Amino acid sequence: MDLLLHFRSFLRVAELGGFSAAARALNTSQPAVSRQVADLEARLGARLLHRSSTGVALTEDGLALLPRARAALEAAEAAIGTVGDRRGEVAGRVRLGAGVAFGRLQVVPRLPALLARHPALSVDLQLGDRAADLVEEGLDATIRIGTITDPAVVARRIGLTRRAVVATPDYLARAGTPERPEDLARHECLIFTGLASGEAWPFEGPDGPVLVPVQGRFRASSSEAVRAAVLAGMGLYLAPLWLLAEELRDGRVVAVMPGWTPTLLPIQAVFPTRRQVPSRVRAVVDHLAAEFRLDPALSDHGGP
Repeated sequence: MDLLLHFRSFLRVAELGGFSAAARALNTSQPAVSRQVADLEARLGARLLHRSSTGVALTEDGLALLPRARAALEAAEAAIGTVGDRRGEVAGRVRLGAGVAFGRLQVVPRLPALLARHPALSVDLQLGDRAADLVEEGLDATIRIGTITDPAVVARRIGLTRRAVVATPDYLARAGTPERPEDLARHECLIFTGLASGEAWPFEGPDGPVLVPVQGRFRASSSEAVRAAVLAGMGLYLAPLWLLAEELRDGRVVAVMPGWTPTLLPIQAVFPTRRQVPSRVRAVVDHLAAEFRLDPALSDHGGP
């Protein structure tokens, strides 16, 4: 058990690039993490990390150990899960990835009921707006929005994202309200650089699909940053309805161009392997899929 704890501390330091960040993720102290990694190095008789004032870097021995330490932890968690399966319970830790805003607004609020139902289950949520490498980051699954083209992963659709072009009433009072896609050329459009279609917004209109080039003076790789820009009245944004649901309800943000429907995007659970999904991972994904099915903004069951 001590060796597994040491492996976990080493993995966290390597993944997060420092002892302090690893300590925060593990809910422990920086000296405790440092001591565990030092104990592991002493046990192996090898230095695993180069330490410096700017962070840490893996040595050759550290690089060699990293995938094996990760596999050892996964095997231990799988063993725990096997015993849980025999008892009919869901147990173990699930490392789940998601986009920053989607994770904060749509995943975290749905976890309390899941964890209350399965006391032996834990969730380690890793948030980031770039597409995560599941194997490199040691994720059991990640939630992605959009089409998956990577043949190395397995995807399961668990929801649907509806979108609308939105802005604050203050911005529309200053700049006018667009009615058709070609009107967007005269507006400040907020660009989320993580959007697969790039600086073009896709719509379904009366005459079929159209891809509209947009431009603006604000671009960001963070969905949270673009959300803040919308609320600051900086321009129009092609927003998922779940991103600004509360603001749309209370009128702080309004949707425009009602005759033009932005292309719908699938919400997908992505797994790193075609092997059987462990029951603990399946329980988390099944729970989210069932929750999303009840929300019109996240499902195939309609909604404004």
